[in-house]
Amino acid sequence: MKPEDLDRSVTKGEIAPLYFIYGEDEFLVNRAVQRLVDKAVSADFRDFNFSVYYGKECRADQIIESAMTLPMFAERRVILVKRAEELQADAMEQLIPYILSPSPQSCVIFQGAKIDQRRKFFLELKKNDHLVEYKKMKEEQLPAFIQREADRAGKRFEAAASEMLVYYSGNNLRELVSQIEKLSVYAGKRPAVTVDDVRCMASDTKIDTVFEFANAIGNRDLDKSMRQLQMILRDADAPYMLVGALARHFRQLAMIKELLDRRVSSDEISKTVKINPFFLKGMLLQAKRFKADEYRKIFTLLHEVDVGLKSGGRGEILLELFVYSVCLEEKRS
Repeated sequence: MKPEDLDRSVTKGEIAPLYFIYGEDEFLVNRAVQRLVDKAVSADFRDFNFSVYYGKECRADQIIESAMTLPMFAERRVILVKRAEELQADAMEQLIPYILSPSPQSCVIFQGAKIDQRRKFFLELKKNDHLVEYKKMKEEQLPAFIQREADRAGKRFEAAASEMLVYYSGNNLRELVSQIEKLSVYAGKRPAVTVDDVRCMASDTKIDTVFEFANAIGNRDLDKSMRQLQMILRDADAPYMLVGALARHFRQLAMIKELLDRRVSSDEISKTVKINPFFLKGMLLQAKRFKADEYRKIFTLLHEVDVGLKSGGRGEILLELFVYSVCLEEKRS
C-alpha cells in the first residue's frame, strides 16, 4: 500500500484490520500512525479499546489476545506495536497465522523504522498489501509536499514561496510543516501564500537568516556572512542544519556554473536545476564568482565540517573557518 492510498482510506474512514507502517522518515511515520489511531478509535473510549506494545518487550500471544478481544462500546479495538522490527524471530513466526486471518473487529498497527523482507513475516505482510513505507523525501518532492500540506488549510503556495521555505528546512519536514501552518494562518483570508508572506514571517526567525547567510557566502561577502552566522548560532542545533543548507546551496551553484560554461540559457538552467526564476538572477551572479575547481574544495571543506561536528568539534569555530576559507579564497587567487 502506498502512503497516499493510506491517507485517502483513513480520510474516508475505511480502516483495514492490519498495517505495518515504517520508513526512513520518522516524522511521516509517526504522523501517519497518529492519524490512523485517531480515526480508528474514539478518544472517548480509548481507555477500553487501545493497547500499546513495544517490539522487544512483548510476546506474540499478547498482541493476538488483545486483537481477538471484542471492543467495548466501540466499532473496533486498536493495538499499536511500536518498534515492531525489534520483535523476536519466534514472535514474528507466531504472528503469521494472524496476519493471514486478522480479526475484522480490531486494527493492529505495527510501527517500525525498517524491515527485513527476507523474513516470512514481512513477505506475508507485503503479499497481503499491509506494508506502508514512508521514504525520505527528495528535494524535488518538497514543493509538492508543501502544497499538499497547504491544501489542508485551504491555501495555495506560490512557487517562489515554497522555494524559500525549502532553502531553510530542506528535508526537515517537522520544521516545514510548522512553518506552513504559521504561514497559512498569517495569510488570513487570502487564498495564496506569497514570498512577501514568507519574508514577513521569517524576519524574526531562522528562515530568512539562513537564506541570507547562504547568499552572503555565495557572494563571498565576509562581513555579512559572519554577522548572519552569529545570529544563527544562537540556536544550539544550527550547525547541523547549516551544513545541509550550505551543501544544497553550493550544489546548485556548481550545477549552474557548469551549465553557464556550456552556454545554456537562463530558462533552461531554471528548469534543469529546479530553481524558481524569482531566485535565479542572484544565483547566476553567485555561480560566476567561483571557478570549477573551487566547488570541489568547498564540498571537501563542508565534509570536514560535518565530520568535525559529529566528532564533537565546536560548531562555531568549524563554521567560521569555513566562511573565512570560502570568502577569502577569491582574494588569494
